[in-house]
Amino acid sequence: MFVDKAKIYVKGGDGGDGLVAFRRELYVPEGGPAGGDGGKGGDVVFRVDEGLRTLMDFRYQRHFKAPRGVKGKNKTQHGANAEDLIVRVPPGTVVYDDDTGEMLADLTANGQEVVIAKGGRGGRGNTRFKSPANTAPAIAENGEEGQERWVTLELKVMADVGLVGFPSVGKSTLLSVVSAAQPKIGAYHFTTLTPNLGVVQVSDERSFVMADLPGLIEGAHTGIGLGHEFLRHVERTRIIVHVVDMSGMEGRDPYDDWVKINDELKLYNAKLAERPQIVAANKMDMPESEEQLAVFRQKAEADRPGIEIMPISSLTRQGVPELLYRVADLLESLPDPSELQAEERTDDEEGVVYRMEERPSDHEFRITRDNEVFVVESESIEKLLKRTQFASYEAVMRFGRILRNIGVDAELRKRGARDGATIRIGDFEFEFFEGGSDDYLFEDR
Repeated sequence: MFVDKAKIYVKGGDGGDGLVAFRRELYVPEGGPAGGDGGKGGDVVFRVDEGLRTLMDFRYQRHFKAPRGVKGKNKTQHGANAEDLIVRVPPGTVVYDDDTGEMLADLTANGQEVVIAKGGRGGRGNTRFKSPANTAPAIAENGEEGQERWVTLELKVMADVGLVGFPSVGKSTLLSVVSAAQPKIGAYHFTTLTPNLGVVQVSDERSFVMADLPGLIEGAHTGIGLGHEFLRHVERTRIIVHVVDMSGMEGRDPYDDWVKINDELKLYNAKLAERPQIVAANKMDMPESEEQLAVFRQKAEADRPGIEIMPISSLTRQGVPELLYRVADLLESLPDPSELQAEERTDDEEGVVYRMEERPSDHEFRITRDNEVFVVESESIEKLLKRTQFASYEAVMRFGRILRNIGVDAELRKRGARDGATIRIGDFEFEFFEGGSDDYLFEDR
C-alpha cells in the first residue's frame, strides 16, 4: 500500500533532575555541596532513508518519544545525556507543524537529518548554586520538559520525470513498457490511484526515474478528484511528460485536454508552468490520430512556441525509444536537483531546513483575572516553575525572588492583589503574601 500522508506525535526527552547532595568524607565535616547536574533529554531526529518509499510505517506507530536524561549523582557526577531518537523517513518528506501549519522541514537527500522535537535541558545540581553568601545550598532544579508537538508528514514523490494527463490516456501503459514497474492497467478511469515509480534504462546506459502519477481532471487544483493528493507529487519532478490521447476515442478534444491540465498545474503552483515539458502524443496507432495530431500541433505551437511534441504508441512502442532519448538528453542539460531545490526555497528560508521558534524575553509576562484569581501568563516563568523543586524551602525562596526581580510582584500589587489572594501560574496556585521577609513572595497552596 502506498501511503503519502501521516499525522504523528513527537516528544523530546525530559531532562534529568539535578541532585541535592553534600560531601560526606572522613575528616571533612563540612564538605560542601556535591550534587551533579541531570543529563539532557534526547532529541527526536528525522533522518532520510533512501530505502523507504512510503509513509506506511506511520500507520502503525504514531507516537515517538525520546528517552529522558539521567538524574544527577553525588560526588558532583553529572547524569548522562539521553540518546536521540532517530525516526527514518523516505526522501521527499515534508514536515508541517499540525497546529500552525508551518513547514518545519523539507527532506530530500539521503542521510539528511533535522531535529523536530528538542530534548529538555538537565536540571542543575546544588553545586551550581554555591556562592559566598550560601556555601551549602539545598537547591536543585528539575529537568526541563522536552518539546512536544503533533506534526503532519506529506510525501512528494522524488522522480526525474513525471507522467501527467487525463485518466485513461496511457500513462500506466507507457511506464510498464519502458521500465520493470507493473502498475495496474485497466480500461476505466482512475485505474491508478497512487504514484508508481519505475527506473528507465536507456540503451546508451543512461537511466532515470519515471513516475506514473494518478490522472488529473478539471478543477484538480481546488481538490476535486483528490487533486491536491495527486498534484503535490508533480512538484518534485524535473521534467513533465504530458501524455495526451491523440485518438480522441473518448470524445474529448486532445488540445482541450492539454490546455486544461496545464491550467490545473499552473493554478496549483505557478512554477510548474515553467517546468520543462514534452508532449507525448499517445495512441498514434489508432485511426484519425494523424489528423488529430496535425490540428493539435498547430494549436499548441501557436499557444506555446517551441513546445516539443513527440508522437508515440505505448501499445506498439512506436516512437517510445526516441522519447526516452530526448528525455535523457534534456535531463543532462538541467541543473543538479539540489541546485534546483535551493532556487525554489523562499527568501526567508535562507536554505535552513528547520527554524526553531524565537525564545521569548525572560521578562515577558501578562497578568489577567479569572474571577478572583490572578493569572500570570508567561512561557519563561512556567518553565522556571516546572524546574523548581518546591519540596525545598530554599528553592521556593529563590522562585519568589526571581519573580520579584522581573516585576511580577509589583504588577500584581498594581492590579489589586492583596494578602491571601490566589495567584495561578500554569497548573499551580499560590497564596499571595504581602508582609514578612523581602525574600518571600508566595506560599504554595
